[in-house]
Amino acid sequence: MSIHEVFMPALSSTMTEGKIVSWVKSPGDKVEKGETVVVVESDKADMDVETFYEGFLAHIIVEAGETASVGAAIAFIAETEAEIEQAKSLANSSGAATTTTSSPEPIAATASAATPALASQNGSNHKEGRLVASPRARKLAKELKVDLTTLQGSGPHGRIVAEDVEALSNKGKQPTPVAPASPIPTSAPVAPPVPRTPAPTPVVAAVPGQIVPLTTFQNAVVRNMVATISVPVFRVGYTITTDGLDKLYKQIKSKGVTMTALLAKAVAVTLQKHPLLNASYSDQGIVYHSDINISVAVAMDDGGLITPVLQNADAVDIYSLSRTWKSLVERARAKQLQPQEYNSGTFTLSNLGMFGVDKFDAILPPGQGSILAIGASRPQVVATPDGLFAVRQQMQVNITSDHRIIYGAHAAAFLQDLAKLIETNPQSLTL
Repeated sequence: MSIHEVFMPALSSTMTEGKIVSWVKSPGDKVEKGETVVVVESDKADMDVETFYEGFLAHIIVEAGETASVGAAIAFIAETEAEIEQAKSLANSSGAATTTTSSPEPIAATASAATPALASQNGSNHKEGRLVASPRARKLAKELKVDLTTLQGSGPHGRIVAEDVEALSNKGKQPTPVAPASPIPTSAPVAPPVPRTPAPTPVVAAVPGQIVPLTTFQNAVVRNMVATISVPVFRVGYTITTDGLDKLYKQIKSKGVTMTALLAKAVAVTLQKHPLLNASYSDQGIVYHSDINISVAVAMDDGGLITPVLQNADAVDIYSLSRTWKSLVERARAKQLQPQEYNSGTFTLSNLGMFGVDKFDAILPPGQGSILAIGASRPQVVATPDGLFAVRQQMQVNITSDHRIIYGAHAAAFLQDLAKLIETNPQSLTL
């Protein structure tokens, strides 16, 4: 009997269960190897899940809107039409809907995100020379008429992502073809998946006396916040004059530069001098990260919170960084981020200045050493060195740090250098 399970994949390191957003295929439909069959909501994003087998979607165990634990069977795929009824019988047998049986072959699907856990599980199914690209990259390439075979992917294990396609399209020319990548332990679709527009999560209106269940995103925030209780933290505040930064922003805003990108760039450049602030605690000691990846908190429309990551923010130019940030926010709110785009941060920014907040304390994210809370920039009357008074734009920042590895002097020195960069040399952020 050639009946295979489609199981709930682990789309992130914190995911314990997933919610079925929608089934792309219906029972009885033909499926190709590497084709998207279902869309799953993890604690951070909606991800396409692809199958490793050709055949027919025989039976759906977990319907749209329902949840299942990571590793649990959510459907069966039969290699032939004649085996569809056998698969249905198997699903209806004792415990088939809730437990994994021994007769079907497991590991029948993978998420298009290609997380490390799935790569190790499914590595034997990869075919040498196969083009590895995200579904969004394939769709974008089709729209922009970009030949994916000429691209070198910048994603995990050389995977082609949407940014690679956009970068090539902006250049307006095709690069020299590159040699096929060596075998990598992941799967990719052999044909563009069915275009999908994610449906927005409905916002439930609050009714007095009613209990509204938490969304998947909100539950993820709850788990993370509870996990931070055991971490001893301290907070340090600092006042930064932003006249120079504001002037620079006005000059380059028309080129697509955002204030978020400018602040992230300033923090990342400063972290080059303070690697301890970019580090994190582990039971084995201090983990010094090789990259400076800035997470920035973004509120979701359904009440959740996610932190898209500007990777290598110290090394990327401000214009590319701003384009990346715009793309990250759009895909975060559409719940289409890849795991490495929200779980690879080494330092976090939380900016409530756009709401007029003067100052606040941020909660340290699990797995990081520091988070910087940024308030609004406001005109203030200050005393100048020559004994006169002047009006200056100033903002309040507050850093929360893990006191197990970072001490007050370390945080203060970091803030001092950050202020010096923003106040005296903001133009260097454009170099």
